[in-house]
Amino acid sequence: MARVYLKQAEKTAKTDSAAVHDTVLGILNDIEEGGEAAAQSYAQKFDRYDGPLLLDAAMIAAAVEKVPQKLKDDIAFAHENIRKFAEAQKASMQDFELEVRPGLIEGQRTIPVRAAGCYVPGGRYSHIASAMMTVTTAKVAGVQNITACSPPQGADGVSPAIIYAAHLCGADQILSMGGVQGVASMTFGLFGLPKADIIVGPGNQFVAEAKRILFGRVGIDMIAGPTDSLILADGSADAEIVAVDLVSQAEHGYNSPVWLVTDDRALAETVMARVPELIADLPELNRENATAAWRDYAEVIVCADREEMAATSDDYAPEHLTVQAADLEWWLDRLQCYGSLFLGEETTVSYGDKASGTNHVLPTSGAARYTGGLSVHKYMKIVTWQRATRDGAKRVAEATARISRLEGMEGHARAADVRLHKYYPTENFDLSVEG
Repeated sequence: MARVYLKQAEKTAKTDSAAVHDTVLGILNDIEEGGEAAAQSYAQKFDRYDGPLLLDAAMIAAAVEKVPQKLKDDIAFAHENIRKFAEAQKASMQDFELEVRPGLIEGQRTIPVRAAGCYVPGGRYSHIASAMMTVTTAKVAGVQNITACSPPQGADGVSPAIIYAAHLCGADQILSMGGVQGVASMTFGLFGLPKADIIVGPGNQFVAEAKRILFGRVGIDMIAGPTDSLILADGSADAEIVAVDLVSQAEHGYNSPVWLVTDDRALAETVMARVPELIADLPELNRENATAAWRDYAEVIVCADREEMAATSDDYAPEHLTVQAADLEWWLDRLQCYGSLFLGEETTVSYGDKASGTNHVLPTSGAARYTGGLSVHKYMKIVTWQRATRDGAKRVAEATARISRLEGMEGHARAADVRLHKYYPTENFDLSVEG
């Protein structure tokens, strides 16, 4: 049985890349040439903010006082979960030393980057969780200097909850600036910031394009598009929960795809009938986003069996993948392409987005085919080293000389030759390719 689309997307989650690219490139060039004055000018234009850009200790303390204690407790709970998971990730990365052959010793070291810029969205929603996800993992990785950057919300500046979360999780500086100008300021080291070695965190299409253009001059976590989510559900799934979960992710934005893949047509039809009703009950902004996402980008696919369901999911390579089906271990072993996996009705993408501990900065637009999400590993450089005794390097030098000559790289060959002649002056080596 071929896949049957009960609902097929009318649009795909792509931006007007040419126009966005030209706009972003112009802003970046202006800021690189004009420095802090240009960045501040763009902040006034786009953020509509002319207050302090770098928050001092008194400003942070004042913001902290505005956060209700119950929210502080929730942020602390989520931070602890994120930190524990990040610490386990770091523990999985080991330095090692190996004697490949007698006298030839090689090794690996993991070294954190020196400075990270963590972008925290603050437009339609205050992304408190993004501050925790990006800053906490950088801190656990051992990054020496961490800047959190978030758009101000009008004249009041950055949301107090974002300030509190970034401060609690270990940000060394908090920059009240959004969009391309915020990314540029961290990259170019404006306003007394260290030049970032890596820029991480989600953002709108302009932030994503800025990261794309700057990649190479600075590291990035990934180039993210609109968030996307896929649910795999069989006949045992609760249709109401499936529908609620789809709507919960559709509210992210008008172009946020949600997909349902099932082998039960009755379940699919029940969910399709229920989703519009759930969307209609959302607050206005959330309702507008979810309505457009469901109408234009959502898909519902019926498959013959669970193997076809899994294959379909791998083809889509979703950012978030939920399984509400029997035999969860089978799905865990079988599925290969996803940003983060949520197994069973008892968990949901919303948990991962906010508080359970796994990172919510994840690959979108099919990028889960080749990469995972933000983690401690993204802040770490895996570097190698070697040393050798003269006897240990002897065979390596002979092989290097001959391989280099075969490739036509005589200079490389001579770097090996000179050592052999110095260390073994009485020996005759046949270092020609023909020999």
